[in-house]
Amino acid sequence: MPMQKQPLTFELGILGFMRQEPLHGYEIYQRMQASEGMGLAWGLKQNQLYAELIRLEEEGYLSSSIEEQGTRPPRKIFQLTAYGVQHYTEWVNSPVMHGRNFQREFPIKLYFAQQAGREVAQRLIATQQATCGDWLAALPASAEPDLIHEFRQSQIETMLAWLETCADSI
Repeated sequence: MPMQKQPLTFELGILGFMRQEPLHGYEIYQRMQASEGMGLAWGLKQNQLYAELIRLEEEGYLSSSIEEQGTRPPRKIFQLTAYGVQHYTEWVNSPVMHGRNFQREFPIKLYFAQQAGREVAQRLIATQQATCGDWLAALPASAEPDLIHEFRQSQIETMLAWLETCADSI
């Protein structure tokens, strides 16, 4: 059975590093690691980043060109395509839709939203708060103590408390 591609989530954040200028893979990796602890949110090793860059190019989000470097090996420079700009903009402005992705994806979205401006970050936080509120409201009522239900409710409440802290600090 062939392996199916997973849909892109936090990987679209890689595009944020190229929104102002084309970059080569190692420059992107350095920026990921140097972005005020963003390396912790990314959790990508350098070889994984290169695999994601290839995937993003294959799917039309990026284009690349080869830059000669004299006696050193040539390097591949990546830049956003119009398709990439559109999808990155939609991604950074929309809430995380699944709780299982929140911890990994939302801090990356918030990082880039803050770079786009205070209003963008505030709007992202507000829409994420509403989405988390919907998750909480959608939890089934339980007549008897249900540890799994309580765990999920506690997770969402923790997300909402952290989002409130974010809203207060922006």
